Amino acid sequence: MLMNMKELLSVAQENKFAVPAFNIGSGQILKAVIESANEKQSPVILALHPDELSFLEDSFVASCIEEANKSNVPMVIHLDHGSTFEQVLRAIRVGFTSVMIDASHLSFEENIEICKKVVEISHPLNVSVEGELGTIGNAGNSAEGGADEIIYTDPAKAKEFVERTGIDTLAVAIGTKHGIYPSDMKPELKLDLLEEIRKEVAAPLVLHGGSSNPDDEIAKSVTLGISKINISSDIKAAFYKKAREIFDRDKNIFEPNAIYPECIEATKEVIEFKMNLFNSIDKAKLYCK
Repeated sequence: MLMNMKELLSVAQENKFAVPAFNIGSGQILKAVIESANEKQSPVILALHPDELSFLEDSFVASCIEEANKSNVPMVIHLDHGSTFEQVLRAIRVGFTSVMIDASHLSFEENIEICKKVVEISHPLNVSVEGELGTIGNAGNSAEGGADEIIYTDPAKAKEFVERTGIDTLAVAIGTKHGIYPSDMKPELKLDLLEEIRKEVAAPLVLHGGSSNPDDEIAKSVTLGISKINISSDIKAAFYKKAREIFDRDKNIFEPNAIYPECIEATKEVIEFKMNLFNSIDKAKLYCK
């Protein structure tokens, strides 16, 4: 069941759960996400970063569209951290139903202007738009980048930003970082700031950098109004950790159907843990009224 982000998150926001956005960097990871979504009846967002799309190419998106259309589970195909207008246009052309334009590194007014431009071209095509205000950090091991210094989202500015741009969802900066946190780095979310932002902004709120954060903080963020949480590093780490174990066990293994099934199962364990944490399991039925 393919839909756009506005349709997907309006239900999540009303029913106080968050939809996981999993970065699907390969066909095998896509398979893991789709299987878990169907088995757990959890809505999902199939997210692709521009670097992932460049590697997988446009034909991969056709597979995502087919999987979404033949499922009874709500799914969105989302461009994660699009940084240019050209990247957004490419995503729309090949069938994404949601795009993010990340101009958070620009000035407040420049960020507004590029978001408005993306909204103007996307909304008539029934494509949702996500913007970001403030900056997400970088744990040092993520391809999705991030800022060296976190700039927290200002609640009053967030309200103005959403109203002036017309975006459908807002990614907020409350202390997360992209990637897997090193042992000497302690993640901590400013949940009091999230509460202030939620009071000011009516649009669904998004949490980037959701991997490696304390489970209790993530669960609490959902109760405080986060409707979408991005997960990339955690599922990729699980997939390739299992792959390394398989190669260590058997140096001569080379058939994909002998290697990948265990990797997919290891990835599904993490996916389904996140679904449970975000309270999204068995929520597909809410979209069938």
